[in-house]
Amino acid sequence: MSRTSSLTDAAWARIEPLMPVASRRGGRPFQDHRRVVEGIVWRFRTGSPWRDLPAEFGSWQTAWKRHRRFSGDGTWDRIFAEILADADAAGEIDWAVSVDSTVNRAHQHATNLSRGTQGASSSYKNLREEPPDHAIGRSRGGLSTKIHHLVDGRGRPLVVLVGPGQAGDAPMFPVLMDHLRVARRGPGRPRTRPTRVRGDKAYSSRAIRTHLRERGIVAVIPEPSDQQGHRARRGSRGGRPVSYDVEDYKGRNVVERGFNEDKQWRGLATRYDKLALTYRGGAVLRAITLWLKRLGDTP
Repeated sequence: MSRTSSLTDAAWARIEPLMPVASRRGGRPFQDHRRVVEGIVWRFRTGSPWRDLPAEFGSWQTAWKRHRRFSGDGTWDRIFAEILADADAAGEIDWAVSVDSTVNRAHQHATNLSRGTQGASSSYKNLREEPPDHAIGRSRGGLSTKIHHLVDGRGRPLVVLVGPGQAGDAPMFPVLMDHLRVARRGPGRPRTRPTRVRGDKAYSSRAIRTHLRERGIVAVIPEPSDQQGHRARRGSRGGRPVSYDVEDYKGRNVVERGFNEDKQWRGLATRYDKLALTYRGGAVLRAITLWLKRLGDTP
């Protein structure tokens, strides 16, 4: 493949039937889907400005508008859901999942919109709703944004969300779990319950442990020292010590490796997009390409 090629013929053959035919019922049909999608992938992979898109991908305005449309109308999410269903049918999803987030610096070009004060978790009642703060917040390193992942046992994304960089991880956990739905090929409801969840100490809370226990999901989450001390001071009222499988917890590193793969796309490692909608759209598109690679459709 050349430096500007993004998708193999096999990968495009899997995606093409899932692309929308026209922008609306009775509207003009979309043209050159493959060229435009490969241009969008190229832009996020290189982190280049949209205006610097090579001419072989066509008009940069077309690429931008189509990515904005597909991020907002759910096209990328529908394609991602279909790829996950194919992966589950092929037995490629390891349901011992891990959860974490990564903080990415927001470039100055992404931060010149006014931001509200609403928190991240309330922004994801609808995945395709633009949050008031545009998922940008001020953390120790400056203005930043977070990508939150729920990944399978091999580190491939199952749920992708974004939020402001200073927001905590624990409040996003139930939101991530609520959006875990993998359709089955054939009869049966979508799968929403993993066998176990691996998380670091940021996810150690009574609410999260209760949520997992009530659903019959094994929690592989260590307890931080301050919680241990608080429980010990309460004596018998503090409850039992938290136990978890130390060996199994070592498998949590797959989510860190998954973020390393995400950040091979420079447009995700640094956020240049003003809208959380389009930045998340790029992260979902990256997840699609990672699963296509897993399914043998990309090199």
